[in-house]
Amino acid sequence: MLSDRNGAPFPPVRRLGLEDLRSCVALSLDRGWSPEKAKWSLLLEVSEVFGVDAPDGGLAGAVVLTRYGADLASVGMMLVAARHGRRGLGRALMEHLLAAAGDATVTLFATDLGKPLYEKLGFRTIRRSAAFTGRFRAGQPTDNSKKRTRPAADTDMAAILDVDKAAFGADRSRLLRRLPAFARQLRVLETDNGVAGFAAAWHNVTSTVIGPVVAPDGAAARLLIADLAAGISGPVRLDLDPDRPELPDWAVSHGLQPVALTTVMVHGDPSLPGEPARLFTPISVALA
Repeated sequence: MLSDRNGAPFPPVRRLGLEDLRSCVALSLDRGWSPEKAKWSLLLEVSEVFGVDAPDGGLAGAVVLTRYGADLASVGMMLVAARHGRRGLGRALMEHLLAAAGDATVTLFATDLGKPLYEKLGFRTIRRSAAFTGRFRAGQPTDNSKKRTRPAADTDMAAILDVDKAAFGADRSRLLRRLPAFARQLRVLETDNGVAGFAAAWHNVTSTVIGPVVAPDGAAARLLIADLAAGISGPVRLDLDPDRPELPDWAVSHGLQPVALTTVMVHGDPSLPGEPARLFTPISVALA
């Protein structure tokens, strides 16, 4: 049985609910993360959040499992309180999550600190990710196609879900249906054949995250991002694959700089479904 530094045993892992929101926010602050109350509220509603109570009060640790149908899931917000570090809680939480995920392929964004644990649990690296942040500088439009973006309407949701399922390869509808309320902006890419992509922008305390961005090609992704960024006055964040050619150099040319590098890892079948080339940014690194 795991115990804290004073020998007090930790209780079993339990499922957290909205009544635990304050404790989740406090756990984030304990590790120097932004509180992100709105994101925690969303995760507690649409995901399975597992936690361990601390013998001295509050949460000793937490982790989030988000399911996309039966065959794909993601891990996010893996946190252990600083005072309870190196007690085996991180491994216990991850083992509980993987047991709950069953046979599903599970993905996550790993920091250098967490990567050794995930490797021991059978996760493998599939690519890199970098957070590009800064104040977005608008440039001259370069795309002369007939594509344009506009604010999404309620009637666009069915098309958004169709576009996303084709690109992502699994059902994210439970999460995406909450985007209009969660995000500050939601735009769709409109072509002669209808909606071909979409993107959202949401605030995370220190910046506005642009994600997800789902588009047929790099030019369309750049158009969606630029149109969203035009309505953002403060810092912008894009989580991008730095090894893909379509966006990193463009982001730098518009005032964003890579400030953090993480590793995208997978547990299970590494051949992810859908069309990954159409996925340019995640909703959040907590929702890989």
